[in-house]
Amino acid sequence: MSKALLDSLVRRIRSQGPITVADYMSEALSHPQHGYYQTQDPFGRAGDFITAPEISQMFGELIGLWCADTWQAQGSPPSCALVELGPGRGTLMSDILRAARTLPGFEQTLEVHLVETSPALRRLQQENLAGRTEPTWHEDLENLPQRPTFFLANEFFDALPVHQYQRSETGWHERLVGLSDDGQNLAFGLSGALPDSLCNDLPECSPGDVVTVCPAARSYAAIMAKHISQYGGAALCIDYGHDHTAAGDTLQAVKQHKYHPVLQDPGDADLTAHVDFAALCNAAKSAGAQTHGPVGQGAFLKALGIETRAALLGESATPDQRAAIAAALQRLTESEQMGTLFRVMAITAAQAPTPAGFPVTEADCTEGRASG
Repeated sequence: MSKALLDSLVRRIRSQGPITVADYMSEALSHPQHGYYQTQDPFGRAGDFITAPEISQMFGELIGLWCADTWQAQGSPPSCALVELGPGRGTLMSDILRAARTLPGFEQTLEVHLVETSPALRRLQQENLAGRTEPTWHEDLENLPQRPTFFLANEFFDALPVHQYQRSETGWHERLVGLSDDGQNLAFGLSGALPDSLCNDLPECSPGDVVTVCPAARSYAAIMAKHISQYGGAALCIDYGHDHTAAGDTLQAVKQHKYHPVLQDPGDADLTAHVDFAALCNAAKSAGAQTHGPVGQGAFLKALGIETRAALLGESATPDQRAAIAAALQRLTESEQMGTLFRVMAITAAQAPTPAGFPVTEADCTEGRASG
């Protein structure tokens, strides 16, 4: 599978010249025949990585309660859409819907929509959600229902295609994917110097620094913000990343739970980059919405009561089950695990109340720009 995609990319580059990092990511992840997400189930211990919903049911249950609480705080509108971007196997949505039943009336208002391009994952989602809901699938965020909408994006933004720019003594260059010296494999290179007009939004950097930019993430944030501003609801975005726009090459590949060379085996390894939450905040605010956070995932889940939930689950568990619950709690919340690197931000309409899990007053995440 990876050999076929590698050969295709080599032929393309020989014919048309080097491609952008974003083009490479798009091909490696979403190629119709050989793309990583089009052909396999990458989740869980048998896959290449484990996401928070796969670690413990507590994660999805608390997200479901967050949605219900936010719905109630916004006046309990009688008809809502629940939209998940990149829903994986459907595990998170299944846990959310189970938790939604605890708030009278909330589950009955929901119409579930899943933004998923992978045929393989759509089949898994359909199987795992059978009997709970009959979702509507979308390729993107077009044609959403015109009603209050609750968007969920857990580890979605990190897999969107990114552009990379590198500073030199003479200016900025875009990082490109070309061919190795033998012409048989892929290798990184640089474009010529870019016009200053294309680099105004890049942070101050030293020669050699790399900056990663994700136009697709900004577009998704703006679309969600505009929809929420018009119809109500909220968006919850959870991903690993940084609070301020900063230099740093965070593009990485993962295969079988281990880091893997980015340009090796395209289509057989996951590709991600750290999310720039400042860029998401700026895009959402420019679309007229209000943002909350980002805060650490550990602090967010603790504010929602994950420690209490773990204790309740432990009361009726076996010793082995209690140990597993404690391990999951630690993995989701501790700073040396997912608790700090994973960030959580919310988007609401400008006049909506602050949702649970976020401080009522907070520093503006869009003001500072850090370099390093």
